[in-house]
Amino acid sequence: MNIRIAPSILSANFAALGDDIRKVEDAGAQLLHIDVMDGHFVPNITIGPVVLKSIRKVTGLPLDVHLMIADPDKYIPAFVDAGADMITVHAEATVHLDRTLNFIRSHKVRAGVSINPATPVSTIQHVFGLLDLVLIMSVNPGFGGQAFIPYSLEKIRQARKIITDNKLACAVEVDGGIDQKTLPDVVRAGANVLVMGNAIFGHPDPGARVKEMLESIATLGYHSNYV
Repeated sequence: MNIRIAPSILSANFAALGDDIRKVEDAGAQLLHIDVMDGHFVPNITIGPVVLKSIRKVTGLPLDVHLMIADPDKYIPAFVDAGADMITVHAEATVHLDRTLNFIRSHKVRAGVSINPATPVSTIQHVFGLLDLVLIMSVNPGFGGQAFIPYSLEKIRQARKIITDNKLACAVEVDGGIDQKTLPDVVRAGANVLVMGNAIFGHPDPGARVKEMLESIATLGYHSNYV
């Protein structure tokens, strides 16, 4: 199984965002995680399509856009136009999840669903066939720097089992509290996309920290590359 690292720019230095992105890209990060928050679905406000468009200009990495917003259908076209390669919506924020996923796919980008810590995997079991990724939130969304919620590991295992049993091409992405300590358990549980914010950008040298994480993955016996 290939394990991919997705640095979350939520924890980057926005005064030097281009530099931070180049550091993690040069170090071997495989995609960038872009957290979009609206102050309604989650208690924080971050960025919109204008910033995403600027990010698209400075990197060739796939842009993994996580919409933590109410009424995501209204904004999907704008994020596609701004350069998103994959768009993930929250099951809790959508009224008609099947329709939303098909709407994302109709724009020729990858589609994902995220579930909050208290939302069971069974909530989305019927749409796995429409997914390129399922994002397990291992913290309550809204702010970086939170501690990993331990029961998230069982949810990762459940998602991986559904994917394996049905022979699906779907990634299991995990976001929240992943660092050198929690990484081994998360990977062994079945995650293959690791979103890291503070663990990377909270380090004086984000590029060096990416390399450390890649080395940790290799030590566990896994490859790390983007396909």
